[in-house]
Amino acid sequence: MVILFDQYNLPENIYEIIFATKQQVIVGKMLIEEMKHKQGEIGKTEMSLFATQLHDGMEVDVITDERLGIKKKTKISYNKRQFYDRILTPMKTMGLIDYDLYKKTYKLSEKFNKNMMRIGLMWLQELRKPPKPVLFKKTDV
Repeated sequence: MVILFDQYNLPENIYEIIFATKQQVIVGKMLIEEMKHKQGEIGKTEMSLFATQLHDGMEVDVITDERLGIKKKTKISYNKRQFYDRILTPMKTMGLIDYDLYKKTYKLSEKFNKNMMRIGLMWLQELRKPPKPVLFKKTDV
């Protein structure tokens, strides 16, 4: 997954940096909140039930104005397969969520933070490398 962001207009919300659409932001946030309610870890069956509930549709409070805290009830539904493809799998590959093969559980993870710090260090190493000569080949026109 590619994260594109504008350093001058960073949203307050991490989900808006990670996900492309408003609906994905809502679903991603709902998943993390669900996992927090269960001490940061849920089983494979619970994840499937969550995905099924989303597929069937559920009513949620959506904040329409961040500054004023105005909420609006809205019904949201998200295809179960798309949930796994566009929400859960990217969150696993970025290190936000870990999957334990032995316990068959999903767990909130700090690997995302560690990976972002590693990327920052890679950039610092690139900046400190000496310049390489640029060679242009002449082409006959």
